[in-house]
Amino acid sequence: MVLLCLFAFGGLVYLLRHPLLRVAGQYWIVQDPLERADALIVLSDDNFYADRATCAVELYRQGMAPIIVASGRRLRPYISIAELMEHDLVERGVPKSAVVKVSHLADNTREEAEALRPLAEQRHWRRVIVVTSSFHTRRARYVFRNVFPPSVEVRVAPARDFSYDPAHWWQTRLGRKRFFHELAGMVVAWWELRKQGNEGAQPQSVVEKGGFTAQYVVSQGRKPSIFATALSSLHPLSPVLSSRA
Repeated sequence: MVLLCLFAFGGLVYLLRHPLLRVAGQYWIVQDPLERADALIVLSDDNFYADRATCAVELYRQGMAPIIVASGRRLRPYISIAELMEHDLVERGVPKSAVVKVSHLADNTREEAEALRPLAEQRHWRRVIVVTSSFHTRRARYVFRNVFPPSVEVRVAPARDFSYDPAHWWQTRLGRKRFFHELAGMVVAWWELRKQGNEGAQPQSVVEKGGFTAQYVVSQGRKPSIFATALSSLHPLSPVLSSRA
């Protein structure tokens, strides 16, 4: 009897496999109700077509925020993905003065959120909109809401991505890769953030806007310190300045 029930259950799951897989694929995509925010934050590693940047530009034109933060990993000591993202944003009509570049060495979403937190704290932001690929929205929202201070309201906006179709993700290698990467990433994020411990050094980030560069370094057991270099003019981003390089 038990064996018969198992076979019946297995048959039912097989018949419903496509609807179940679609529900699972859609689970990773969230769309928060959007209201005007202090900043749009575009996460690093945009795709070939710059869909994250394109989504941010659309929101900027709708008046959702006065500035766009271009967050990007450093590729070399002299360039990062933030520079490439700034190019994409400006090319699509965003004034260069409205783009804040943040270069960092973050290796995952949690580290990227930690690299961006000092900027949000220093500018006293009350609400931000995180723009990322559709399949990454649920994990990004979970991470940023746990890393950013409670005073900052975090909402997410999904950017389309050709590599992930929630209705047919299991039919392509890249779709399967995206799905299971998010599954593993969510488990890791939950494990790392379960106690909100500040273990290890947080990634270093460099913020650039209007000819001013500010470098944030956050280490274990220490308060954030800021090393800034005034390149052309004083900017209100930080009161602490170092000597010219």
